[in-house]
Amino acid sequence: MKRKSYITLSLVLLLGAGSVLSGCSSKEAGATGEQVITVGTQNDYPPFAFADENNELTGYDVEVVKAVDEKLDGYTFEFTAVPWDSMFLALESNKIQAIADQVAKTPERQGKYLFTDESYFAAETVIAVKTGREDIQTIEDLEGKKIGALAGDSYTLLLEEYNKKAAKPIDLKYSESGNPSEILQDVQNGRIDAYVNDPIMIDAVLEKNDLDVEIVGQPLVNDDMGIVLKKGEQGEELKALIDPILEELKQDGTLAELSKKWTGGEYIPE
Repeated sequence: MKRKSYITLSLVLLLGAGSVLSGCSSKEAGATGEQVITVGTQNDYPPFAFADENNELTGYDVEVVKAVDEKLDGYTFEFTAVPWDSMFLALESNKIQAIADQVAKTPERQGKYLFTDESYFAAETVIAVKTGREDIQTIEDLEGKKIGALAGDSYTLLLEEYNKKAAKPIDLKYSESGNPSEILQDVQNGRIDAYVNDPIMIDAVLEKNDLDVEIVGQPLVNDDMGIVLKKGEQGEELKALIDPILEELKQDGTLAELSKKWTGGEYIPE
C-alpha cells in the first residue's frame, strides 16, 4: 500500500483560473515516478472540502480521494483549491484532471464530463431561512423570492430548471464571492430570503458562525456525488481504476467511517 506525505498548502495562481491553494508538492510527487493527477476542490465548503487551521485542505471529499490514492499504484493525487465558478473551466483546460467537490451526477453534467460509476456520497437538498420564518417550506414557496445561488452548482441548476415551468420565477441572486458562508449571512441579515444546499454543509456553517438561520421543510431532492474526470483517454483510464477502489471502500466500511467522522452519519449510496 502506498504511503505519501501531504504538505501545508501554499497560495498559487492557477494560470487564469483564479487564486487557489495547492496541496502536495509537484516536485515531491513527481520524484516518485508516478503520474500526478491534480484534483480540484473548494477551500470553504465544510465539512466536505475546506482549509483547516493549518491551512491544509481537508474534509470528507479530500479524505475519500486520499483513500483512493493509497490503493492506486502508478498515480499520485495532488489537491488544489479552486473557486467553484472556475472548477469546470479548470477541468476543461486541463489545469486539473479531476474534481472531488460534492458534484451531483446531473444529466447535463454527464453529457459534458466523465463521472465515476461508483458514487461516494448520498446528499440531500434542503432550504435554509432566517430562524422563525414560516412562509417558506417548499420549493413552490420560493417563487418570487430572492434566493442565494452559486452559478453552476447542482442546487442552483435545480432552481434554474424549476424556473422554466414556474408560474412566478424564483429570483436567483448569484454570489460574487462563491462562499456559502456569506450567502447564509445574507439570509440571516435579510438581504435574501433563503438558500438551497446540502443540510450537512449548512449545519457546519451555522455552527461555526453562530448564524440565526434554520433548515425548514422536507428535502427537495436526493443526489449521488461522484468524482468528475475529463472525457478522453486519460479520464477513461482513471475511471476504470477508481471505480473498483470506490466499491472496495464502500464494502469494507471505509466510506461509512469517513462519513461518520465528517458528517455524523452514514450517507453512503446503495
